[in-house]
Amino acid sequence: MKYSAVFYWLIGIAIAATAIAVSFHFDDSVREFMMQHQDPAMRNFMRYVSLLGDWPLHAAVGLALLGLAWRRGSEEWTRIFLAMLLAMMLAGGVGTVIKRTVPDTRCGGPRFSSKYHSFPSGHVGASTAFFGVLLIARRRVGLACLPIPILIGFSRMYIGAHYLSDVVCAAVLGLLCALLVGSLLLIEQQTSNTEDRTSDWRRRR
Repeated sequence: MKYSAVFYWLIGIAIAATAIAVSFHFDDSVREFMMQHQDPAMRNFMRYVSLLGDWPLHAAVGLALLGLAWRRGSEEWTRIFLAMLLAMMLAGGVGTVIKRTVPDTRCGGPRFSSKYHSFPSGHVGASTAFFGVLLIARRRVGLACLPIPILIGFSRMYIGAHYLSDVVCAAVLGLLCALLVGSLLLIEQQTSNTEDRTSDWRRRR
């Protein structure tokens, strides 16, 4: 079982590294393609997507769902929504540190000012981490919500706010944060389920 987990981790790392390398290679090509296929109506739509895709709306939705789950007494969904919020916060914090410490040679401006840095995309990192936990905890629901961070990433590139590598690296960061927080969530769930099964078995005896 341990070897299987290591194998899957190695595959994931290889895929992520390949995606990052490819994204940097096609940065300029994708940006030129986006600029050459601008449509006023589409641009306005993508601006709304980008605006709504920022972390405050995710946080508001997460807090509302967390409160609803807590009020209905669902410990499982309360834990899931809390993990989604924590993963989003973690991705946002790490992304901000990267923005302020890693110079982006593609953009001008002071090195320690995030205003002039597009790497990585905060929108994409937060959204991917948020829905990534949901994908881990509830695969079907997570897959249904997966187009949201994808559309947000596309919108950020379409309006010229980010390069392809900004989006891809942010998505990888978001997934890592989701895996970190989600793994703790799953371990807790598995422990709880094991204890419940053990308790049931003892009662039947």
